[in-house]
Amino acid sequence: MAKVSPVSVKYMIYATFESEGPVEKPDVIGAIFGQTEGLLGSDLEMRELQKEGKIGRIEVDLNTIDGKTVGEIKVPSALDKSETTIIAATLETIDKIGPTEAKIIINKIEDVRGSKRDFIIERAKKLLEGLDSSEDRGVMARTLKEESRASRIQEYGDEKLPCGNISGKEIIVVEGRADVVNLLKNRVDNVIGMDGSKLPKAIAELGKEKEITLFVDGDRGGKLIAKNVCDNAKVSYIASAPDGKEVEELTGKEIIQSLRKKVQAQEFLNRNGTSYGNYGGGAGFGGDIKKAMNEKYGDVAGSKKSLLIDNSFDIIRKVSNGEILGALSKSRKDVFAIVIDGSATKQIIESCEQNGVKHLGAKNFSAVETNVNLISL
Repeated sequence: MAKVSPVSVKYMIYATFESEGPVEKPDVIGAIFGQTEGLLGSDLEMRELQKEGKIGRIEVDLNTIDGKTVGEIKVPSALDKSETTIIAATLETIDKIGPTEAKIIINKIEDVRGSKRDFIIERAKKLLEGLDSSEDRGVMARTLKEESRASRIQEYGDEKLPCGNISGKEIIVVEGRADVVNLLKNRVDNVIGMDGSKLPKAIAELGKEKEITLFVDGDRGGKLIAKNVCDNAKVSYIASAPDGKEVEELTGKEIIQSLRKKVQAQEFLNRNGTSYGNYGGGAGFGGDIKKAMNEKYGDVAGSKKSLLIDNSFDIIRKVSNGEILGALSKSRKDVFAIVIDGSATKQIIESCEQNGVKHLGAKNFSAVETNVNLISL
């Protein structure tokens, strides 16, 4: 079995879990591989990813207290950030460990390269002090100036979002910390990151008083994130990295070019077959559907269960998240909406589209193009 080299690890997924009974480490590992099997297709199959060295050795620490087991899980990933967040969201669908019911919560996804960059900057500063060559000093000084700008990263709000100087009227919202670092390095200071695909409340609040330009990756995941953010916050413009590229890897020239090509949020979403309809009771489906979905979510919050709802917004059936696909296949196409306490996988989204489900509410969504109205709860 291939192993992930410490050098190639990009992200670390941190999760906590609680099991209703005593379990051992092999039970946790078995649940991760067993209950995620078949959910994400062959490209994101956990066993295959580990064989290919894209997922590293999963670490589990646990303790048994009063008959229950609590612990921590760490999953190293060499995948890109979109795929890593999908893997993380999938872990939250696990509802059993060994013979007992369990709950897994993702605490954070850390860009492990950030700490390495901090070390490099500090070490480089010390090494520079001992050099006499003016030519070498000039080269390294320019590098250090860039890294110094990136090192001035700040934190905003209770969610401690990574940001630069966002005191002005216009701000740029990006997906994560690595994107913020790259923009700061290239003299774009009015930037703030979401630290993942889920929209923090602080960003929605900033949208009420500032003009937001959302800057997303040039892939399907970026388009999906754009829709989710626009469903929940006021976004004026959307800029996209070149096709197939991530914001964190762009050069200074590419960043400026991408931002100059920004378009109004409605135009961007129209180009990609979606509508700007959920925020603040706007056009399209308006605020009523989202409000109704959130009210229904209160019936399943924290239960890892899902609601199948008809077009009168009455509950047809409550099922566990693992039973959604089976329930849909027997639904006789009378399911109008689904509310999930957890994440909507690619298979669930595709099954909703095949079975005529119009609206799907969840905490997170896999990156997939769909005509289903995806509503972040």
